[in-house]
Amino acid sequence: MNIGIYGYGNLGRAAELCAIDRSDIHIVSVFTRRSPDKVQTFGAPIYGRERICDFVGKIDCMLMCGGSYDDLRNDTPCLAEHFNTVDSFDMHREAAMHRSLVNAVAASHSHTSIVSVGWDPGLLSIFRLYSKAIFPDGVVNTFWGRGVSQGHSEVIRRISGVKYAVQYTVPIQEAKELARNGISLGAERRHRRECYVVAESGAEESIGAQIKAIPDYFAGYETDVHFISEEEYLREHTSMPHRGEAISFSTSGIYKEHVTRASLTLEMDSNPELTASVLLAYAEACVKLHREEKYGAYTPLDIAPAYLLDSDPISIL
Repeated sequence: MNIGIYGYGNLGRAAELCAIDRSDIHIVSVFTRRSPDKVQTFGAPIYGRERICDFVGKIDCMLMCGGSYDDLRNDTPCLAEHFNTVDSFDMHREAAMHRSLVNAVAASHSHTSIVSVGWDPGLLSIFRLYSKAIFPDGVVNTFWGRGVSQGHSEVIRRISGVKYAVQYTVPIQEAKELARNGISLGAERRHRRECYVVAESGAEESIGAQIKAIPDYFAGYETDVHFISEEEYLREHTSMPHRGEAISFSTSGIYKEHVTRASLTLEMDSNPELTASVLLAYAEACVKLHREEKYGAYTPLDIAPAYLLDSDPISIL
């Protein structure tokens, strides 16, 4: 499978690194908004984004490795005209609209796209679907963290005056106990946000207010913004661990006296590397769907599990 990597931040680098370990994948090129001669890859050829159309017909699937807030919502529909694509769009409330926009372009140009691919949306979404299908009246709560959110951190870094920033999503432990007993909670009641920012002198107050007002990411959440030195940031906040857990609670029996609890837990030292690995698996599915002339946009919930492998999965049963 010939892939391209569009965007070379944390996720793009992780995608190249994970692809190197797979003999069935060839990286045709990386594409960056920065000057290519100032970017060092692990060995893949790199070009500026203006060269993208030179590779039409040479790439089986393009991995879209930008941030959701400013990049994917624009870049994926644009590139779906020319390539099959897989992206990690992670704005849950806008996922349906994003799929619709990408579908309109991909379907009309005979391409296949899979959107919102990763560990959540993605792997935990599949667990939630199975839970809902098996226990229609059950309750599922999802917790993220404690860990670094790439999307949230990227949104902060786009604010004028921010030099470095990282955001940790932190689950509220009391909320976890409620979830284990079947209480449905909104995301704002399940989590709080911790932000660590290196800012230009004098911009702190404005930056803090802007962060807390960003819809879908921070507005409505308990959010703490800490301004720190560059030295502290580089010493304490450059790794990218994360964690996710979906907890399902359901009852059955004549008097609903029987309780079933199920959960899926993901723990990762590198959020980008897990996300990149999921992107690569769904790139395999994307190429298969395209060969079957199944055009348009899909999500991980639409994809049969067998499409993720390049071999017969019967031995996994």
